Amino acid sequence: MYTPDAIGTPGAANATKVLLLGSGELGREVTIALQRLGVEVHAVDRYTGAPAQRVADFQYTIDMTDPQAVRALVEQVRPDFVVPEIEALATDALAEVEDAGLATVVPTARATQLTMNREGIRTLADKELGLPNSRHVFASTYEEFEDGVRQIGIPCVVKPVMSSSGKGQSYIRDSEDIAPAWEYAMSGGRVRSERVIIEQFVPFDYEITLLTIRSVDPATGEDATWFCEPIGHRQQHGDYVESWQPAQMSEEALGAARSVAARITGALGGRGVFGVELFIKGNDVYFSEVSPRPHDTGMVTMGSQRFSEFDLHARAILGLPIDTTLVSPGASAVIYGGTEGDAPSYAGLAQALNVPEADVRIFGKPVAHERRRMGVAFTTAESTDLARQTAKKAADAVSLHVK
Repeated sequence: MYTPDAIGTPGAANATKVLLLGSGELGREVTIALQRLGVEVHAVDRYTGAPAQRVADFQYTIDMTDPQAVRALVEQVRPDFVVPEIEALATDALAEVEDAGLATVVPTARATQLTMNREGIRTLADKELGLPNSRHVFASTYEEFEDGVRQIGIPCVVKPVMSSSGKGQSYIRDSEDIAPAWEYAMSGGRVRSERVIIEQFVPFDYEITLLTIRSVDPATGEDATWFCEPIGHRQQHGDYVESWQPAQMSEEALGAARSVAARITGALGGRGVFGVELFIKGNDVYFSEVSPRPHDTGMVTMGSQRFSEFDLHARAILGLPIDTTLVSPGASAVIYGGTEGDAPSYAGLAQALNVPEADVRIFGKPVAHERRRMGVAFTTAESTDLARQTAKKAADAVSLHVK
């Protein structure tokens, strides 16, 4: 993988350029982290005014699922690195960009292709690597779907093969949930695809995100792997509501989790931060999903670690030293829109920031929705339990108002 010998000057002919595909709240923090290291960032999204576009050096609005549009922009910008921030991309175009030597795709074009589609990543984890995971089947028609539910059994979980952040995900509790689950999966994916995965429901004790970093070991010059302390999180409707670090788990379970994370990220290859999601039951670890980029639950690291997941992603991309030191127990809590409308304003920031050891990030999204993430509060404390309480208190203090 390409490692720059030196970082150029933004705006100059020698600039070190990153083309960021997807400009949400995670991309915004990645942009800032890269800029702090002297990188020129070009932010792309499907709409104008996305969070990362507001802080990037250059911004573009295109259909990122259009391979011709993606290829044309790469040829226009001539970046050193293409950094995907979302799944809904023309991943075949990224493979062509990589094959043609036009740019380094982070972590790799193959990783973006496999992780965009749950079928690809689960096949890699299950068939090729033999990682422990829940029983599952795929379906492309309603008839196959009904048969798949019968095979897996109720209760089970249904997800579109192409989606993220819980979009289109359902939990089937009884037979009456089957038809609505299919309809929601068909309408909720990031990319239109009439194919779903039906997963056995694992009665796990808890779930974690294990942020796994692949970069260069400065002592050897070889690729190496680092792990952050495990992150616990709570979800509603498949979307994270709060997270905390470190998650308490046995040494045996932590060792197994690191083994699973190392194997899946090693198979994907490249450099950067990977968010590996795992189910834990006793000391047993089950692979769930992996994102080849910073993870939403990892926003807690902005307070809990010496370097956040975004700093680590920027360092890994550039081949710089990695430091995953945890400085304090911490927690994050999502600030939701709670309303519908344009140009939201935010009240209660003073109260939120008056909470001990609290900080807030407002994402700057131009439109609010009831369940849209509009910001995050994060805190540090003597324990994760206390941090969770104070993070929620800070998040609850912020309210949105629209025109």
